[in-house]
Amino acid sequence: MNYLKINRFNHHLQVNIKQLREICRQLYKKYAPIEITRRRNVSQCKLSDITVLTLLIWQAKTGIESQRRFCESFCDLSHSRFNRRARQLLPLINLIRRFLNKEIDLSGRYMTIDSFPIPVCQPVRNRRVKIFRSYANIGYKATKKIYYYGFKVHALVSDDGYILNYTVTKASVHDAKAAPELIDNTTGLTNRYILGDEGYIGHKLQDQLKQKSYILWTPYRKNMTRAKEHNNHELMAIRRGIETNFSLLTYYQAENNRARSLVGFQQRLEVEILASNLEYCLERFN
Repeated sequence: MNYLKINRFNHHLQVNIKQLREICRQLYKKYAPIEITRRRNVSQCKLSDITVLTLLIWQAKTGIESQRRFCESFCDLSHSRFNRRARQLLPLINLIRRFLNKEIDLSGRYMTIDSFPIPVCQPVRNRRVKIFRSYANIGYKATKKIYYYGFKVHALVSDDGYILNYTVTKASVHDAKAAPELIDNTTGLTNRYILGDEGYIGHKLQDQLKQKSYILWTPYRKNMTRAKEHNNHELMAIRRGIETNFSLLTYYQAENNRARSLVGFQQRLEVEILASNLEYCLERFN
């Protein structure tokens, strides 16, 4: 069958820092708005926006989760100043990711939806942690069978490995509740078939998406009626491809986000997703 021959583009970034800077220069020249390129005193900055963007993606590529340790590897790089500059570029990083979504041909047959956890502390501190108290809570990590305090990232991925969109919720939010909003906020979708895991089983969600012309397929649990007939192994194999994307994001330290502010948290997550999508573009379009 045709969909068994899907090529996935999701390896690590295979570029050196000089090549990465040239890529960032082209992205900055093409997508940066005037509000960023001509903001006050921008010409007096010791590090250009292109250099800062390059270093952020390079940090994700090298897998260094501590920004302070990353800055120490560059003698003249101040951690506090670099952190402020990185947060200033958050709107630009978001713009680049959204413009890439519009320019890339994503006419594949399927989309995959799933989520992964981002704990912000060790489980032993779940009940007494104070950071993000109004925004995060305790959820369950099924893969390790433990409860954690933090967030959950819900992602929509093309069948060949491009991250179309994501949303962040509290750790306790069920996957099925976040799915409609995530799909509604994703622009440029041409395919209407969505593959999910057992967490998206339910007639309510299927009816919601059906009204929007989407078809949701999820495997049945083993104890459900007609599970053997329904569980198409080819579709299950395509759906499992999203785990490869999540593994790459884990390598980029997406699950070890050390930021202690919401802006810093979003900035790091945006950089990691942008690094993953740049890798996709470089591998697919050479």
